This record gives sequence, C-alpha cells and structure tokens, in this order.
Amino acid sequence: MNIEGILKQKEHRSFTYPDRPWMYYQEWNKAVFLHWEVNPELIIPFLPKGIKPDIIHDKTWISLVAFNMNNIGIKNLPKVPYISDFFEINIRVYIIYNGKPSVYFLNMEGSKKSSCKILKMMSKFPYQYSKMSRSSSVYTSTNETFKDSFHIEYGLEDTAPEKDKTDLWLTERYAVFQDHKKHIIEYDVHHIEWPMQSIIIKKLDLNYPRFSHLINNEPDKAHYSCGVQVLTWDKRKLPLSDF
Repeated sequence: MNIEGILKQKEHRSFTYPDRPWMYYQEWNKAVFLHWEVNPELIIPFLPKGIKPDIIHDKTWISLVAFNMNNIGIKNLPKVPYISDFFEINIRVYIIYNGKPSVYFLNMEGSKKSSCKILKMMSKFPYQYSKMSRSSSVYTSTNETFKDSFHIEYGLEDTAPEKDKTDLWLTERYAVFQDHKKHIIEYDVHHIEWPMQSIIIKKLDLNYPRFSHLINNEPDKAHYSCGVQVLTWDKRKLPLSDF
C-alpha cells in the first residue's frame, strides 16, 4: 500500500496522528502476539513515576510480540540494508497518558548487534542483542546476559478471527512513551488496522526471569498478523516532571 493510502485509513484509531510530517518508515511483519492478563499493581513497579497502567475490565495486560522488523528507514533517504532488517522480540505493557492509549517497553531484543546499537542510540529504546532464528513455523531466541529464552512452534489457520474489545485494546496502539535519563520520550506511530489470522500454538517454552511472575507458557490470548507498514513521527522529549 502506498503512503497516501496508509494515511487515509484512520477510522480504527482512538486518537488522531500528529498534524506534522512523519519521519520514519518501517514494517512489522509475521508478528506473533502473546498476551497475559495481570493485576495492575504488578505492573506499577516497572513504570516511570507518574505513568499508570491502562485498564480494561479491571485488569491490565503484558504482551510478548515476536516479529520481523523490515525496511527501517528515514523518509526520503535510502535504507541501510544490513541494519534495516532483523528479528525483534519486545515485551510491553499498556499505559495511557494525555488521553493516548500507549505502550511502554519492558524489554526489546534484536537479532543484529549493529541494529540494536544504532536503534538504541537513535530511539532511546532499551534494545539489546539476542541470538535469534526463525522459520515459517518456529521462532527461537536466547539472551545470555539476562538468561532469557523463547521458543515457539505454531501453525496458522486460513480464517480471520473475530476481534473482541480486548483484542482491539491490545493491538491498536499508536503511541509509545519511554523513559530515558531525566526525560520521557514520546513517539507517535500510524498503520492500518492489524490484519489478523488464527494461530495454533503447538509448543511454547519461554523463560524471562525478570518477568516470571507476569508471563508463562500459557498466554491468555494469542494473535498472528502478516504485518503492517508503519509510519513514525520524530520523538518528543518531555521532562519527567511533566508526568
């Protein structure tokens, strides 16, 4: 889909995208979403002061998203092939600030050291390198520093699942807030509504010791998407005191 077509599709958003030019392009492809419902008080210790969990049905959620990051680039500039494509896993929680249902990353892993280094420097997101491999039905990751590991084997059905309110709440998120030193970094993003496909989890082994009380081998929900093209606006740096 061309950029104009992506920008025209905005009825699925809960708030509008910024009235200024977008800056970055990327694709989030072949995405596996795993979600766990948790009590909000378990998330609060991981959040910067002043940012609170978003709530649905008196609960909040934590998600692991494993996907292919592709074609990262700055608007009107050619991409750098080696660092622009890699595997990524992130663990995220759900927050709301200034009327924006958003996400906050507890953990971000990439399969290329150079990509992690450059993106961490540019975005201020907590990227770290993990050894990853992927086939059409298997995704595996190992991080020696934190002793984290992830392995999933899955199949896909041709049918598209009917999304309920919680499914949309989990997947249609169009802003990120992340703390960095004495600031909060805000990013706005835009893409079409996630196209979904039914996923069958055949085997799941994950071990993230820092989050073992939050995630386990039995997610409460799971999604799969072939992917979306993503437009991102330049970051805004806000003082922590504003929160």
